[in-house]
Formats: sequence, C-alpha cells, structure tokens
Amino acid sequence: MVGTPRSEPFFTPDGDQLVPARHADSPWSPDMVHGRLFGGLLARALEREHSDPELHFSRLTVDLFRNTRLVPVQVQTRRVRDGRRIRVADATVYAGDEPVARASAVLLRRGEQPSGTAPATSAWDAPTPGELGAPRADPSSWVPPFDVWLLDEDGKPTEGWQASGPRRAWVRDRCDLVAGEPMSPLVRVALAGDFASPLVNFGAHGVLEFINADYTLTLSRLPRGEVIGVEATGQLSADGIAAGSCTFHDDEGPIGFSTLTAVANPAATKH
Repeated sequence: MVGTPRSEPFFTPDGDQLVPARHADSPWSPDMVHGRLFGGLLARALEREHSDPELHFSRLTVDLFRNTRLVPVQVQTRRVRDGRRIRVADATVYAGDEPVARASAVLLRRGEQPSGTAPATSAWDAPTPGELGAPRADPSSWVPPFDVWLLDEDGKPTEGWQASGPRRAWVRDRCDLVAGEPMSPLVRVALAGDFASPLVNFGAHGVLEFINADYTLTLSRLPRGEVIGVEATGQLSADGIAAGSCTFHDDEGPIGFSTLTAVANPAATKH
C-alpha cells in the first residue's frame, strides 16, 4: 500500500506540556480539542511510563468527560498494581488544573499459547484500502485529518455513515500525534477506538444520535500497519442511553474489540 502522506503533528512538546495544532480541533467546534486525541495522548503516556517488553496492553478504557479548548495539556500517570502476570496503570489528561479525560490500562504477561480450540472471531471479508482506491471525500465543512473508507454490506465504498446493513470502515491517521515521534501501534489503535461511536450511533438521516462518553479497547494483539478496520457488531439504546460494540481488524485479521456507552445528542432531535 502507498504510504500515508504526512501532515503536521497534532501536538508539539513544550516542557511537560503538549501544545495542540490548529487541526487538533473537533467537528463540534473549531476551538475544541477532538476527544479521540485524548485517547491517543493517554495511551502514549501509559506506554512511555509503564510498558514492558514481556507485557501486552490487553485493555485500555478511555473516559471522555470534559471538553477543552485548543490549549496546552499535560498527562500524568500512576502505577496501580504490579503483579507476576498483571500490571495496572492509570493516566489523566489535564488542561490547566482541570482533568478532562482519563484512562485505565491492563497489561498482561505474554506466555505460551494454549493448544485448545476456543471459538475465535473470524476474519472479515472486507476489501483492503489498496483494493478500494481513494478514501472517502468528506462532504462536511470540517476536514478530518485522517482517511476513511466506508463500506456497504457488499463491501463496496459508500459515502454515508448511516448504512442500514452491516457498518464497516477502514481508518488511517495522516498525522503523528506528537512532533518528533512516530506513532506506535498502541497509540494508533487508541485513536481509532473512538471511531466505534460514529459507526454504531449514526442514525438513518445522517445525524449522530448519541455522543460517546467512553470507549474500552480489549486487544489480543496490537495492529500491524497503519490501517485499522472497524466493524460494527451491536447497538442498543433506551431512555437516551446507548451501548455499542465493534470488532477491530488489521490487514491480517481481527485484533480485538471496542465497546462504548453514549448519551443522546440533542442536535439529532432537530432532524
């Protein structure tokens, strides 16, 4: 596959702070940091301060509970538990003195793969971006700094997030998260985790009916390559609260799952 054309990174280090670029903004507001970037920053800090070659980041839960303007942020982490086979660590993003997002990670020790035959999730049959051609041209006024290939139930490109059948997409970031740092596989999948929300929560009229408050990635392995596939597998809602789930893939097969909770989006009632 042709390499991703690189744009300016989302953040530039300044001491212990990270200064957002203009294109770190959100589709909700031009002066608001996109929430998915907090997931990337949290994963980056946890990986830098708590990783171990013998341990695998098997779970990452990201809570998105406060918006912030395009102002410098910093991330603080702490080790919660260190055991023989498990490590648990937390991280929090601060804008000034205010916490705006947090994460909890579980790292498990790698070992010998069992020889049993537990039922496994099958690889999907979606064509790869190399087979699909150019990514989707976003029709909105907000130009996303990532590539998206949306697929219909027959695996053909579609322009809308609101497909009535199975919803599937490939996503690829075009920018590094932090200047001077190649994006790691963990950071890449943490950024992609937020895509589960639009994939499961867009309504038939093209409006995002629920806005996610969190997402949890559970990963059997990290992605290989720049492109991550997201396949919607379930959505339920009642009383303005939704729960959703997706399976995550790379070119070689499924790698894990993303689950989320979301609250009704008042803007959706206008349509």
